[in-house]
Amino acid sequence: MKNGVLLALLSSFVFSVMNALVKEVSFTIPAAEIAFFRGLIGTVLVLVIMQRQRISFSRTGIPMLAVRGLMGGMYMLTFFYTLSHLPLTDASILAQLAPIFVMILSALLLKEQIRGKSALLLLVVLVGAAILIQPNTYASYSVFAIVGLLSAFFSAAASISIRYLSQKHSAYEIVFYFTATSTIVAIPFLTNHFVMPDVRDSVYLLLIGVVSLIGQLFLTKAFTHENAVVVQVISYFGLMLNALFGFLFWEEIPNITTIIGGILIVAGCVGLSMFKPSGDARA
Repeated sequence: MKNGVLLALLSSFVFSVMNALVKEVSFTIPAAEIAFFRGLIGTVLVLVIMQRQRISFSRTGIPMLAVRGLMGGMYMLTFFYTLSHLPLTDASILAQLAPIFVMILSALLLKEQIRGKSALLLLVVLVGAAILIQPNTYASYSVFAIVGLLSAFFSAAASISIRYLSQKHSAYEIVFYFTATSTIVAIPFLTNHFVMPDVRDSVYLLLIGVVSLIGQLFLTKAFTHENAVVVQVISYFGLMLNALFGFLFWEEIPNITTIIGGILIVAGCVGLSMFKPSGDARA
């Protein structure tokens, strides 16, 4: 299996775990506060890692690093907000629109194209995702849905910036700018809605921070090895994992459409791991 695809799959798994933790703690802790602690914990951890490995900060490319951090921070804030106000399925549907924005932005900014067998396999994954999320059943059209749509755009913009930056910057440095900026972005939203976490909530917030950092490192390194569109579409694998976690932990039994969609996603991801995308221009 190619390194980029494997790292993208690992990232999807880790972020699926994080989403479950966020949904659980969002019943008692506001979305902005979750985003703040996730960023703060991640920032401290990545700084420790960088110091131990003696990784220094770059003196060039800082504006783009800041853009990556801002886009990632806005994605995290808008997605957590959507997740706390809409059903998990609805929030996931909106967030998984990100690959559409990635395809557009990667073609415009990175000149990346997907052709041949990889294009066919990506189509298989997209069809599987459409079957899995069943957009025809989506019912939460509201201001929260608009925020969810914005989260998909910010996610795509962050993915494109990671792809661009990964050619010249350390994964740890890229992640640092994301965690630090996302912490700052969340602060203005804490003023009137801060809730003091109890022991249980504190454990959840700590786990979210640690798990999120691991997922971000996997994702950032995946963009170093693989086309931006491929990495983003592989994130649909997380939808199947969410269904699996729902079955294992909350006794949510998947229906036939979930099973069919999951099979197509897995088959497409396995196929992508065997073929090198053709015709993609590296930035």
